[in-house]
Amino acid sequence: MKNISDLRKSYERAELDESASHADPLQQFEQWLKEAISSEVPEPNAMTVATVGSNLRPSTRVVLIKGYDAQGIVWYTNYESRKGHELAGNPYAALQFHWVELERVVRIEGVVERVSDAESDAYFHSRPLDSRIGAWASPQSEVISGRTVLVTNAAKYAAQFLLQPPRPPHWGGYRLKPDNWQFWQGRKSRLHDRLRYSLEADGTWLRERLAP
Repeated sequence: MKNISDLRKSYERAELDESASHADPLQQFEQWLKEAISSEVPEPNAMTVATVGSNLRPSTRVVLIKGYDAQGIVWYTNYESRKGHELAGNPYAALQFHWVELERVVRIEGVVERVSDAESDAYFHSRPLDSRIGAWASPQSEVISGRTVLVTNAAKYAAQFLLQPPRPPHWGGYRLKPDNWQFWQGRKSRLHDRLRYSLEADGTWLRERLAP
């Protein structure tokens, strides 16, 4: 087995220059996301969500982005999960996209709020039936005795709701409203390109290059 400290990769696919990047980070994100999708990288919509609990210990997990616009980045989950409890106590979070094949990383920081009930309802009812039942069946982040608990719960709620399960009151969307973006493009000799966008008081974005 190769020693992990000897693993190396030279990043040479692309570059990220201030003159060629968008002044608005959302436009830059949209461009990169579309390129990740068109390049058919595995799960281009997967992002890591980092939150911090009352004990000041950070935690991360991977979720799927379900929407983005000038208001922020949206995903859906169980409000009673660990991340839900942590966001209730500390609404600040960080997101990260890592498109390995494109040698790109996007990092986003900001405050998080719940989306409206109407938005959560609309997305919930667009999901496949088994996913809607799963939202009822899984007491996310809680200790369970075994997988049988999930299977039993799924059968119970499927019988109860048939083809029309309502959205659980403990399930819905979050929106992160960015105030800081970073775009990282791998470059040769570890001299990577790294641009940061910081939200100014007047609502404009300050774009700066950071040393990698």
